[in-house]
This record gives sequence, C-alpha cells and structure tokens, in this order.
Amino acid sequence: MASQISEKEDRIVVEDLRDYWPGPGKYSRTDYVASSIQRGRDMGLPSYSQALQALGLEPPKNWSDLGAHVDPQVLEATAALYHQDLSRLELLPGGLLESHGDPGPLFSAIVLDQFVRLRDGDRYWFENTRNGLFSEEEIWEIRNTTLRDVLVTVTGVDTKTLQHNIFVWQAGDPCPQPQQLTSEGLPRCVPLTELDYFEGSGAGYGLVIVALCCFPLVSLVFAGVIAYFRNRERKRLQRKGKESMKKEAAKDGVMAMEWPGPSERSYPVTVQLLPDRSLQVLDRHLAVLRTVHLQPPQQVHLILSSNRGCRTLLLKVPKEYDLVLQFNSEEERRAFVKLLQDLCTCWALGFHVAEMGESQLLREAVTKQQRGRILEVFFRHLFAQVLDINQADAGTLPLDSSRKVREALTCELSRAEFAESLGLKPQDMFVESMFSLADKDGNGYLCFREFLDILVVFMKGSAEDKSRLMFTMYDLDGNGFLSKDEFFTMMRSFIEISNNCLSKAQLAEVVESLFREAGFQGKEELTWEDFHFLLRDHDSELRFTQLCVKGGGRGFGDVFKQNSNFRVSFISRTPGERSSPSDLALPASETPGLKKRFGKKVLGPPAQLYTEALQEKMQRGFTAQKLQQFKRFVENYRRHIVCTAIFSAICVGLFAERAYYYAFASPPTDIEETTYVGIILSRGTAASISFMFSYILLTMCRNLITFLRETFLNRYIPFDAAVDFHRWIAMGAVLLAILHSAGHVVNFYIFSVSPPSLLACVFPNVFVNDGSKIPPKYYWWFFETVPGMSGVLLLLVLAIMYVFASHYFRRRSFRGFWLTHHLYVVLYVLLIIHGSFALIQLPSFHIYFLVPAIIYGGDKLVSLSRKKVEIGVVKAELLPSGVTYLQFQRPQSFEYKSGQWVRIACLALGTNEYHPFTLTSAPHEDTLSLHIRAVGPWTTRLREIYSPPTGKGSAIYPKLYLDGPFGEGHQEWHKFEVSVLVGGGIGVTPFASILKDLVFKSSLGSQMLCKKIYFIWVTRTQRQFEWLADIIREVEESDRQDLVSVHIYITQLAEKFDLRTTMLYICERHFQKVLNRSLFTGLRSVTHFGRPPFEAFFNSLQEVHPQVRKIGVFSCGPPGMTKNVEKACQLVNRQDGAHFMHHYENF
Repeated sequence: MASQISEKEDRIVVEDLRDYWPGPGKYSRTDYVASSIQRGRDMGLPSYSQALQALGLEPPKNWSDLGAHVDPQVLEATAALYHQDLSRLELLPGGLLESHGDPGPLFSAIVLDQFVRLRDGDRYWFENTRNGLFSEEEIWEIRNTTLRDVLVTVTGVDTKTLQHNIFVWQAGDPCPQPQQLTSEGLPRCVPLTELDYFEGSGAGYGLVIVALCCFPLVSLVFAGVIAYFRNRERKRLQRKGKESMKKEAAKDGVMAMEWPGPSERSYPVTVQLLPDRSLQVLDRHLAVLRTVHLQPPQQVHLILSSNRGCRTLLLKVPKEYDLVLQFNSEEERRAFVKLLQDLCTCWALGFHVAEMGESQLLREAVTKQQRGRILEVFFRHLFAQVLDINQADAGTLPLDSSRKVREALTCELSRAEFAESLGLKPQDMFVESMFSLADKDGNGYLCFREFLDILVVFMKGSAEDKSRLMFTMYDLDGNGFLSKDEFFTMMRSFIEISNNCLSKAQLAEVVESLFREAGFQGKEELTWEDFHFLLRDHDSELRFTQLCVKGGGRGFGDVFKQNSNFRVSFISRTPGERSSPSDLALPASETPGLKKRFGKKVLGPPAQLYTEALQEKMQRGFTAQKLQQFKRFVENYRRHIVCTAIFSAICVGLFAERAYYYAFASPPTDIEETTYVGIILSRGTAASISFMFSYILLTMCRNLITFLRETFLNRYIPFDAAVDFHRWIAMGAVLLAILHSAGHVVNFYIFSVSPPSLLACVFPNVFVNDGSKIPPKYYWWFFETVPGMSGVLLLLVLAIMYVFASHYFRRRSFRGFWLTHHLYVVLYVLLIIHGSFALIQLPSFHIYFLVPAIIYGGDKLVSLSRKKVEIGVVKAELLPSGVTYLQFQRPQSFEYKSGQWVRIACLALGTNEYHPFTLTSAPHEDTLSLHIRAVGPWTTRLREIYSPPTGKGSAIYPKLYLDGPFGEGHQEWHKFEVSVLVGGGIGVTPFASILKDLVFKSSLGSQMLCKKIYFIWVTRTQRQFEWLADIIREVEESDRQDLVSVHIYITQLAEKFDLRTTMLYICERHFQKVLNRSLFTGLRSVTHFGRPPFEAFFNSLQEVHPQVRKIGVFSCGPPGMTKNVEKACQLVNRQDGAHFMHHYENF
C-alpha cells in the first residue's frame, strides 16, 4: 500500500458530490458544490479577485488569464453565468478553474497560510522554544523523524519492505507497481439494480378496485332479495282472506296443462264442468280464462293422442279456437273423458272420440293465435266498410289474402269474443242485451253482417237511431213497449261498469225521478217516442255516442277518439253562485240557441261560455315564448335556484381552494410533485364532501324546518323542498365520493411504486429511510392504514344506504330503508376517523360538522321528548279500499295547522319504525285522526291489529307513539286568494283537514286572504274513499259562503262517449239538475267521468278570476298525476294571465 501509485488529481467534481451528497437530517440528494458556494455567500467570503489581492497575489486581468489548461467551453459558460464580470467570480469556482493537477496559486496560498497560522498559534508546537518542553537535541531528533520511521517503530514491519520516501516510489524501491491505474484496465461497471416495487401486484390491485366497484351491486342484490321477500309477505297478507274461497272453487275441477300453440309454453289450468252445460277453464289463480258452451244439437268432438304416453286431448270447439289439454298420465285423461261422456249423455249431447298421433293432433288444432289472426282480418274489413276506408288501406294481409279474407268474413264471433272486443265481461247484462239484439238468427254467434249492422248505427246513425237501438235492446219481451222493470234492467246493466256504485233503492229513485221529470209518473210502459222524449236534453251526447271496439289491429283505435273531449266541464264565471250542472259551460260549437230540444223549453238564462271573457293574448315568436317560459320558471323556483346556487358555489369554492393549494402553493411535503392529479382530486373533493355531509343534516331537522317556515326566512328559503334538497345533496356527495375514491386509487398506485426515500420525504411522520425496508404493498394502503380501511368501510356504508334509499326499494321495503338509513351514525363516525389520521393534512371535518351536528342533535332531542309519550287510540274503523281510520287522543300543548303531517310508531307490530302520515283532522278538533291505506306489510298488519273485535266486548287498541307535527307546502293554501287542491287516491288526506279548517274559520267570521278554493278529487271509484265523501258532505253543509267548489273525477268509467257512459252521464246530469246532488257520490259537487283536463281547467280559472295574479296549486297523489298538474301549470304560465304556483307531494 505504501508503494501503490495514487490517482492523478483534477478539479473535476464527480456526480456523487453534485447530486448524492448526504444532506441534513433524513434528506438526501444534496449538491455539495452548490451547498459550499451558498455557504460561502452566507459567511461573506470575498470574491476570487479580492482573495488574491488579500494574499498578495496578482489577480487576472481577463478570463483567459485563468489558465490555458481550462476548457474554452467551460470558461465561456462560467463567464456567462457571471455576466462576463470577472470581479464577481466567487472564490471556490475561481480556485477550481486555476488548479490543474496540483492546487493553484490561490488554494496553495490559502493552505500555506492556514498551516502557518496553525503552527504559529500552537503553544505546544515542538519548535516553539519558549514553552520549554523540548531540548534542542529533542527538537533535532523530531525534525529528522520521517513517516517511514513512525511506521517501522509502530508496526514492527521489516525496513526492507518500505521505501525511504514513503510518499514517492522510485525505481529500485521494494514492491514495485506496474503502471498508473486507468479506466481501461478496470472491469466494466455493473448497472445499478432497479427494483420494481409493484411487480406481481397488478392482478391483486385490479381485483381490489373491482371489489370496491361491486359494493353497489352486492347491495343491490341484497336489497332485491329483501324486496322480494317483503313483496311476497305483502301478497301473502293480501291473499290470506282468499285462500279458502279458492280451495272451495278448485275442489270440483280437473288439473291439466293447456297447450296454447307451437311457439308458446304450456301452463297449468283447472277444468270445471258446470251444470249449465258449459266447460270452464281457470288459470292457477282460479281466474276464468274461457267458457265453452255445450248446447244441443251440438256434438262434442274429442281427439286423443295414441302415442307419447297417451296424455294429450283435443276438444274441437266450433267457431272458436280449440282446447288442447295435456294430463299427467293416461289414467287422468281416461277419467276426464269418462266424466265428460257421462255429462254429455245426461245433457243429450252427441259424443264422438277419435285417435291420432300427438304430432298430427297438434297440427289439427286451431290455436288462439290462429283465431286471433282471423279476427284481425275480420275487424279490419269491418272498419273499412263502416268508415269508408279503401280496402287496400285496411292493413297488410298475408300472401294468400283471398283465402284468408273469405275465411275471416265467413267466421262468426262468440259471445266471449264479442265481449272482449267491447272490453267487457261475457256475463255483463249489457253484453247479453247487445248480443241478443245483434244475433238476429239466434244461433249464439255474430256473423260479419250482424256485427256490421250494429256498428253502422253507432258510427253513422243519428240520435234517434241510437235511442231506438237502445229501446229495442231492452225491450226484452219484444212487445214494442219498454216497461219500468225493463228500464230498470237497462240502468242496472249500465252501472255494472261503475263497480255497481248504486244500490237497488238508489237506482229505483233515479228511475222514478226520470219518469217524474218527464211527466210519465203514471205510466208503467214507454213507447219509443216517450223514451226519446225522456232523453230530450241530451241529443248532442247521443249524437257523439259510439260503440268502443278494441279490435281492429293497428291504427283503427284512434278513429274513435274524435270528439272524445266533448264532455269537458268548466266552472262558471259567476263567483257568487254555487257550482251546479247549469253552471257548466258548453263547447263553443254547442250554443244554447243552436242546441236541439225535444218537448218543453228549458227555463232560466243560458249558461255563459267559458270562452266569452278570454283576454287577448300577445302573439310571440318562438324565442319570446321560450324566454317567457324561462321567466315563469325562475319566478316559480327562484328560491330553489338561489339556494342551490349558493350551496353549489360554496362546494365549488372549497374544491377550488384545496386544489389550488396542492397545485400551486407548494405544501411542506411537496406531495404534488409525486401525484399531481390524484392529490388535487382527492383533497378538493374531500373538502366539498365534508361540507355536504355536514350540512345535509339540516335538511332532516323537521322541527326546526317547521318552526322556520313560519318566519320571514320562508320568503327566501324553500323549506318545503327540504327532502328534495336532501336527495340532491346526497346525490352530489356520492358523486364526489366516487371522484375522491378515484383520486386515492391513483395515489395508492403511485405510492406503491415509489422508493422508500420518496415516501420518507412525503410522509416523514410515517416512513424512515434507513435502507432496511422496502415500500409497503398496495394492500397496506387500502386495508392496513386508518384512512384506507375507514374509506373502504365508508364506501360500503354509502352503497347500502343509497341503494335502499332509492324509490324502488323504499316503496317495497320501508323497514329496510328505515334501518339502513340509521347507518348515518356509522357514516359520521367513519368520516371523523377517516380524516383524523392526518396522513396528508390536519383534520378539518370537525370545522364543518360541529355546528350542524349540534343543531341536529337538539332537533332529535325535541322529537325524542315526544316519542316517549304513549297515545291511546279512541276509535278505529276499517274503511273500504284498505283504508284504516284511526282517531286518537290529542296530547297536551299539541298545536298544528291543517295540511301538516306526523310520524307514528306502533310497538305492537314488533318494530319501532316510524311512518309519516298526514293528519285528516282539523286544528280546532279535540282529537287527532289519520286515514291510512294498506299498501305494504306494515300498514297491512296495522289494519289487522286495529280490526274490530268479534265478540261483544269493548275493543282495547294498541297505543301509538307520535312524532310531529311537521310542516309542508300544503299548509300555505291560505296565502293565496284562490287555491286549487288536487288529490289523487289516498293523497286526498291533507285536503280533508284543509277543507274542514277553511269552513270552520269562515263560520267564525275569521279574516282570511283565501276567498275561494277549488278541490279536484281524482278517484277510480267513489267507493274507494267513501270516508272523504262524508267529509265533503260535512263541508258542503257548513259552507254558507260558497268558499269551496268541489269537482270529482271518476276515472274507472270510460272516457269515450260510448253507449254505457252516455247513459250514466245523462242520469248524473239529471240527478244534479233535479236533486242538486250527484247520483254517484250523493254530494252537491260536480261529478265528471274520466281524467281531469288540468290545462283547460286552469285556463277557465283565469277567466273566472281575472283580477287574481297568483293562484296556488297544491297536489298530492301518485307521481303521474302530479307531473300532469305540473305540466299544465307550466303550459298555462306561458300565457299572459294569472301565475299558477305549484306545490306537490308524492306518495
């Protein structure tokens, strides 16, 4: 080693010193030269020229004086850095430039000066004779001691192995070295080992991402299973009372499988042989599929299969499609054939049996599909002749059209097919009467000509022709007179379509009233002239009367819709008069002066037309109309728009602030240099999510909202839209949560491929780069860190809550929605834990969460204080259509307003879940009442436990727990001078309270802004909600100032002007005219048939109340109805007239 040749000295700074010199603390990648230059600046070292002058050396005059050995490019680049000013050249760069092999003049002078100072300043230096430590001999000995002497003395090495000058090797010295070491003689450098920290993790990382994405799907499947079982439970409860009836009906039948055709699957049926010489086929729900009449001299033809187990049977049905039955065994088929044969013998019917192969048997059968194609051609050509349509336009016919047409035109319709074409049941009296009249030959079937004759009368006949047809239909004995009993039978056949809404006594009253009004009270029989005189005021209705036929294929059904809106009834313009049939406006084409009258004249002034007072509307272009529509939309929803815009702006601002901070403000850890997009996305969305999930609690503070909506804040904040706002925030939050998760997926990937040195730099509180550890795998970030694991659990909780909160699953399993939504407690705990680890920044969720949490907690305490009180049920009554009426005690200091709702729980049902219902009692009443419709398992079981006792003892009803009242938009009805209340189905419950409250206040003479209320009740039949009819009747009796105008729409009746509806319409108008009450409801309110024309109704309101600028519309019912009301309001608001402000609630 003493003789080893040293490397040549140079001024080149190697890469290790420039880029990888150990830095302070845990940080690396320090540039040693740059740090030295900066340290010289900090210490105030002189420049290169000043240092030379200070040491007594001659400074260079220009850059070339630094030395010829300097690379010109290096010298030029250095001069450019110092702007060609040599005086600014710093000490370290200048000393390196002048050095070549040995230190240059400056470094040599500095080193020499440093050693001289060290020597002269050391009091113990051996040459310092003043310290008296060494004698002159010792000083001489020390001066002559070399490093070779020190090595030999200390190590005891042989003196022959060391050269005399230990620093220089000369020829002849021991241990010669061959040559100076160069790079050519060294082995080639081995490349640095590059570690792929993500190697082998790709598949697992992808599976984790897929698993996280499957959280909603798993929750969806789980919710679907729960909804299935809940729906099955609901159906089981609904079928509970029908099982015994079905068993009784099925015990006399024969079970088999019916084969419908070659391309369809067989299905189970029950075949019954009835005493009236008919064969009835029932489905598995014991509903009648078809009835085959077996009347003499008809013969019964059976074809039995002779192969494939001999289980198939074909019953040929003349003029209808055949019946193909497949039994489980040949024995079952033999028993059925024997039973049928015995009955045919008893009924004096011919019986013929044949056999053939099963394949040939199935080809011989006339299926329902084949019969349907024949009837389609039948109806197409029937309509073509009646409506004068060209035969070519009657529809596309098969290739063998001539044979098909002949076959179709020669076929005959059975009673069942005729009833199906009318949309009725074969056993209806109307079908029997019409069929008997049309069946001129009495063979029990209708041919093409017989059906054509009836259809021509209804499509082209006059009012006299149609009335004569009805007269002939119900002249059952054919004596040319219509007796009172036959007239009664006719009316009974008409009311079958209205679910037999009238009793026999009511119907008898109608008949007597019609006879008495026409002056026939002494007659027992009517001639046709008398009958037509009875209908004298309804020529126009008869003229538009049609026979609604469902057959005919594509396109022909629309032909019968002409004039279908003829019966639209509009309200009167006279505010002071009660709405009645005489107040109803007529269509513009039917003025009283032009209307035909039979017999005596109608006394009284003619009804005013609703079109007479129409204001002149401004004609606008398309752009102006859209602008007006937009203005009305903004006017109607300005509070919603402003609040939504403010909330959205706050969320966007929070996102932008965090994104800007991590993108441009350079946080201390410089994490943005590692994962730019991921950190911006995750941190920005985290701030917005924290705000949204915190302030979403305020939308569920029901008590606070109920209080605030009575303050001035309701002018600026739409408190009634709290639930909609809750849904909107929730959807926005979940979208941001998905983006937040996507950002962390990017982050976790980048952190998984980063070296420990980078992780130690980004996360100094978590990682230490001591060279002994490898970076953690991806699963560490997902499942072994507090933010990662809490984030995964948050995604799972959100998936469960959002799926069960969807409209579909909430309707089918309210209990599932109620239970899973209580996971919000777990959600907020996980949110707090998720941000508390401070992996990237300090926790900030509490900043947003604290205030809303305190407010929400206070609101819950208010609700809990009410829930502890048990409330006894005073009265329970089971009403039609599955409605349960509950009347219970009113708690002390319980104040509410009409239109408000409460939440109730019944522990007797085995659950403490609360369900919302609208109060139907009025605020002035001493008790509270609810009308609850059984639509799910909870309400169905509630109806069961409140059923009246079977014995004579008094009923002991389970107690309720009450939470409320809570406010809603319906309670603002009194803020409008004119209000329209639209209730559909059980959605009429809030208006029951409002109507009673209005009449009560008016009876007391209270001053109210509201001067008129129009109540539109849309119901399938009046029997569905007869309890509301009682309330309306009470309102009508108490309403002395004509504040309430009620219009009832019965939607079960056909909307077209067919024969049945026309007669019901005539009877209804007659009943209202004579007795001032409805035939169907017994109320003075106007009853309409079909669905309400909201747009036309609102247009007429503008004319009735031209001075009113704003009209409130409040609707509650199924979504389809409220959407129609909203659409009508939007269409009317495009015009220059009263502005309709719509508030709605769906159930």
